[in-house]
Amino acid sequence: MNREQINDAAGRSPRKALRAVVFDLDGVLVDSFGVMREAFEIAYREVVGAGEPPFAEYSRHLGRYFPDIMTIMNLPLEMEEPFVRESYRLAPSVRMFDGVPELLGTLHRQGLGCAVATGKSGPRARSLLDTLGVLPLFDHVIGSDEVAHPKPAPDIVLRALELLDVDAADAVMVGDAVTDLASARAAGVTALAALWGESDPAPLLAAEPDAALSSPWELLAWCLDAAR
Repeated sequence: MNREQINDAAGRSPRKALRAVVFDLDGVLVDSFGVMREAFEIAYREVVGAGEPPFAEYSRHLGRYFPDIMTIMNLPLEMEEPFVRESYRLAPSVRMFDGVPELLGTLHRQGLGCAVATGKSGPRARSLLDTLGVLPLFDHVIGSDEVAHPKPAPDIVLRALELLDVDAADAVMVGDAVTDLASARAAGVTALAALWGESDPAPLLAAEPDAALSSPWELLAWCLDAAR
C-alpha cells in the first residue's frame, strides 16, 4: 500500500510522524469470538437460567467493559464471575489473527511504542497475551478496570498515551468497534478501523474512521508509512 492509497483510505494524512500504536485486543489482535460466545452462554445459563442467551445483542456492545454491557442489557452483574472463569479456562483456544505476530514484531523492531487498551480487565488481558507469547512486544497493557471511565470515554487511550510518553498527534488507536473509534477521537488520536474480525463493518464505516484496513498486513503498511 503506497502513500496515495493510504491517504485515500484515511481521508487525510497522519498529522505527525507516528510514534505509537494503541490496540484494542479482541477482534483486532486475537480471534476470541467463539470463546466469548461460549463463556457468555455458560455464564447466562448459570446465573439467569432458562431461555436463549442473547449473545447477538451482547456482541453489538463489544469493546465495552463487561459490567457496563450487563448494565446496558439489564442482565445480572453476577454473570461476570462465571464469564471471567470460563474465559480463563478457554483461553488456550484463542488464536491471533494471521499477520498479527508479524505486525507486532515489526513495529517492535522499528521502535514504535505499542500498547493495548481493552474492554477486558488488565489481569485477564495480560494473562491472555502472555499465553500467546506476545506480552513482551507491548510496552503497556491497560484494562478497563484500571481507568476511571472505560470506552467510549477517552480515559484508557489517554492513559496509554501517558504511559507511552507520546502526544495524541503522534499516535493511532486501532479498534473493531464504534466504541474504540469514539474513545480514540475523544482522546485526540487518529482512529483506525480493523475490518478483519467478526464485527459488522457497516457501523464502523458509518462512524467514518480515519482509515479502514482489511488485514493486519494493510495496517502494518499504513503504520510504517505513517512513521516516516
